[in-house]
Amino acid sequence: MRDAYSVQTVRAAERELMARLPAGTLMRRAAAGLAAACAGMLGRVYGTRIVLLVGSGDNGGDALFAGAYLARRGAGVTAVLLSPERVHADGLAALRAAGGRAAASPTAHTVLEGVPADVPALLRRADLVVDGIVGIGGRGGLRPDAVEITDAVAAAGVPVVAVDLPSGVDADTGEVRGVAVRAAATVTFGAYKPGLLVDPAREHAGALRLVDIGLGPYLEAAEPVVRAAQHADVAALLPRPSAESDKYRRGVVGVAAGSARYPGAAVLAVAGALRGGAGAVRYAGPAADAVIARFPETLVSSGPPSQAGRVQAWVVGPGLGDGDEARESVREALASDVPVLVDADGLRLMDAGQLRGRTAPVLLTPHAGEAAALLGVGREEVESARLASARELARRYGAAVLLKGSTTVVAPPGGDGPLRVNPTGTGWLATAGSGDVLSGLAGSLLACGLAPVDAAVAGSYVHGLAGRRAAPLTSALDVAEALRPAWRDVSEA
Repeated sequence: MRDAYSVQTVRAAERELMARLPAGTLMRRAAAGLAAACAGMLGRVYGTRIVLLVGSGDNGGDALFAGAYLARRGAGVTAVLLSPERVHADGLAALRAAGGRAAASPTAHTVLEGVPADVPALLRRADLVVDGIVGIGGRGGLRPDAVEITDAVAAAGVPVVAVDLPSGVDADTGEVRGVAVRAAATVTFGAYKPGLLVDPAREHAGALRLVDIGLGPYLEAAEPVVRAAQHADVAALLPRPSAESDKYRRGVVGVAAGSARYPGAAVLAVAGALRGGAGAVRYAGPAADAVIARFPETLVSSGPPSQAGRVQAWVVGPGLGDGDEARESVREALASDVPVLVDADGLRLMDAGQLRGRTAPVLLTPHAGEAAALLGVGREEVESARLASARELARRYGAAVLLKGSTTVVAPPGGDGPLRVNPTGTGWLATAGSGDVLSGLAGSLLACGLAPVDAAVAGSYVHGLAGRRAAPLTSALDVAEALRPAWRDVSEA
């Protein structure tokens, strides 16, 4: 797992470690890692021109010490100081001793070396910009003076390396309230921060590189805020049949989806379910003819879920519509004693009281608009605060939640404990029916015996890989067809 810790936890670990080290050691470790990452991006260091954007905090100090390392290797390094009166003095001295230059930003109250920095001219000649404006304690968007400089950076098109996280993003929540730096890469120190793994902040971070500065032993007892699964984690979750397995022992997943108006939703949900590890798929609903025509191996019934036969989990909701039969299908699925995945129309039709009264697990899989309706807020609020929204949904409904979107966020039932985020998502999955495929896939994993959070994590991970495999010009059926090779890639890693 790639674990991300809160700012408070990281700072506490830093304090413990710094108490055992000579003064300045931790910053120099961070700066050495930052300088190495910059050198890697540049390809060669000698003769290149680097501009440091330096704020008043420790991030500015990291940038200055890194600039000193790069200047000693032959780079021309200029630091633009946004607050010269509060600059990290030792870092500035190190940069100057190495041959680097420093000048105040045009909006600074104090002028260094005679004249303010000519930022546009510096950027026209720069090969790389290092963003050390605001550290992990920053809240809200950038101040106007910083916005002016970062606008100039964006206009110049110079690649940016962010120090610890892009300035202007919230390290704990991933929120971006106002203008924030867009980096080509972010070099973060000691531990990942939650905001680096979730949109909208993740879009600003670019490629992530973690620099080990020795915090590991001081984080062992701490609980991460966010966990991102990797190949090995998902491979351990994927079900594998044994020699004694038959189709019933492997699990049977029921799918209550589709309608006369939306038969395709049933077909797509079944497509995902058939590729999710369960031994059999039972379909219950009015799109039985469409399902059996596309997937003859499906066990179909045109009646309600209660008449479909025994299953180990239900997927209910995609394409059901709004009628009484649709509402009854949701009610019957939730009245069962097996895990239930509720998606799409099912989220509107479910009874919250019935949901909270269940003893068997429930997994809700809304997109941002559906989550907003369930929470009674605007969609933009959900999209800007994905971690908080997923957690609140899980608390309010007492269910596990898979919040779909540019970053898929999974919250455990009740919302307590670490959230999970999926690192394999791709914009190619933003296509009609893709969510129906994911619902079938995750529901099949539920039928195989996975807990809701694990089914959500494994399902979204493999679904994301399938979306990448199927790109470009992806359709939902393309994604479904790519699930098998994506599953194989993970299970054989």
